[in-house]
Amino acid sequence: MAPSDALEARVRERADKLDRLNQDIIGGRIVVDMPQRRRRKGKIFQVQVDITVPGSELVVSRDHLLNHAHADIYAAIEGAFDAMERRLVERSREMQGEVKRDLKPERGIVNALFREEGYGFIVTRDSREVYFHKNSVLGDAFDRLRPGAEVRFSEEEGEKGPQASTVQSLT
Repeated sequence: MAPSDALEARVRERADKLDRLNQDIIGGRIVVDMPQRRRRKGKIFQVQVDITVPGSELVVSRDHLLNHAHADIYAAIEGAFDAMERRLVERSREMQGEVKRDLKPERGIVNALFREEGYGFIVTRDSREVYFHKNSVLGDAFDRLRPGAEVRFSEEEGEKGPQASTVQSLT
């Protein structure tokens, strides 16, 4: 699409607001696009906001073809920047320890057991290994667990990586 001074000014205003909101921003990139140029009416715009902060990159990009509010270029810009503001605020809260991770129980398979030492490992659906201690197994069922048993567990970050805070046998 052809550049516009008014659009560029609005994007710069919103980018400056992000910079004031979070001083950790190292860099960023904003793309305003109209992917389906051949349509005569009902043109829908896509705005992608990509921000780099220490340790991560935050990207907001809406599925423009499903959101007809993005037929207004200014609505598309506002929507993308509003979403990025929420991501930056959420990240800031996480960094300050204000937001706890969702402890929704997951399912996995007991991969290894070290009975004498009192611990084992669960393989998650996405192939990660999660440590668990016998004290985290509900109902004193540690001695009945076997490799290959299906379990439900709640994960948290431990000193050496992911660990299960509770483990419940499903077999």
